[in-house]
Amino acid sequence: MSVDLDTARSRIRGCLLGGAVGDALGAPVEFDSLTDIRAAHGFDGVTGYLPAYGRAGGAITDDTQMTLFTAEGTIRALIRARHHGVCHAPSVMHGAYLRWLVTQGYAWPAEIPEGGATSGWLVDVEGLHTRRAPGNTCVGALRTGRMGTVEQPINDSKGCGGVMRVAPIGFAAGTDPFEFAAECAAITHGHPSGYLSAGALAALIGELVRGAELDDALDGATDQLRAQRGHEETLAALDRGRALAAHGRPAPEQLESLGGGWVGEEALALAVCCALVAEDVRDGLLLAVNHSGDTDSVGSITGNILGALHGVEAVPADLLDGLELADVITTVADDLADAFYGRGVGGEYEPHDSHIERLLERYPGY
Repeated sequence: MSVDLDTARSRIRGCLLGGAVGDALGAPVEFDSLTDIRAAHGFDGVTGYLPAYGRAGGAITDDTQMTLFTAEGTIRALIRARHHGVCHAPSVMHGAYLRWLVTQGYAWPAEIPEGGATSGWLVDVEGLHTRRAPGNTCVGALRTGRMGTVEQPINDSKGCGGVMRVAPIGFAAGTDPFEFAAECAAITHGHPSGYLSAGALAALIGELVRGAELDDALDGATDQLRAQRGHEETLAALDRGRALAAHGRPAPEQLESLGGGWVGEEALALAVCCALVAEDVRDGLLLAVNHSGDTDSVGSITGNILGALHGVEAVPADLLDGLELADVITTVADDLADAFYGRGVGGEYEPHDSHIERLLERYPGY
């Protein structure tokens, strides 16, 4: 199904901004138990933004930071493929993640030429140069200078740091989002449940942007998942999430039966369950961040799904108003829409088209 630019822009904005809102809602209580959340904030727990990282509310974490750099890498891979004729997309994404590593105060790995360290515009956004509890697995893997692959895993981690960042890949028209996302998650997470959960999320987002209903999109993603070696754990977690949702809105204690979300398959299952039972975007996000677990990642993935499903118009305006770096997130979302659904950047375009030239300058193909 073809997607027009306006529809794509709404769904991509919804996905990235919805994910960031969920991230920001869950950030202040990420390491708290449900008992502690209720003791501090009442029985309903988190009902809006709370202070975190020196902000009164709306602070994003590494989940949103890495999602933005995934979007950057996705655009740059397209530009390299179309304008240089050859591209190994995971290598381009590895460079994007190394730029995120630089924003966290780490040196560019000595083993890799430094030409890409400060290229493009995103790495120069001052607001991204903040440490927001970056995942040890992501940092450790990237600091080695080596790039993990599905065939040659860099570790045996299945932490949720792979799945929580890959939603933008679902919008990469003309690619296999499952395969691309799995390869990109494997850069830092070597366990099948760490990268196959990422593949399933990107495939799900890809179905949603083309207009599929959520259940149908999940069927399509799980069909692809079943074809992968080592899929059993991720598929079982997704099945549990869908089964719990089939019984209606779960209480937080019931939601926790799916796990804490610290690992990839659990984070995806929790988010899918929350998205399936959500009355609206706000409702789904608040369910996603009130449990004993990785609340910012589950909130982020839930927001990615609901935002892609309903579009940016469904994301609560009051939560967008207080969101950190909302303008940067919106710009990246629009650039992603323009690159894959707009005019020219992926193929032929008129010379001196300032709009296209701007994208090519901002997202160099390496």
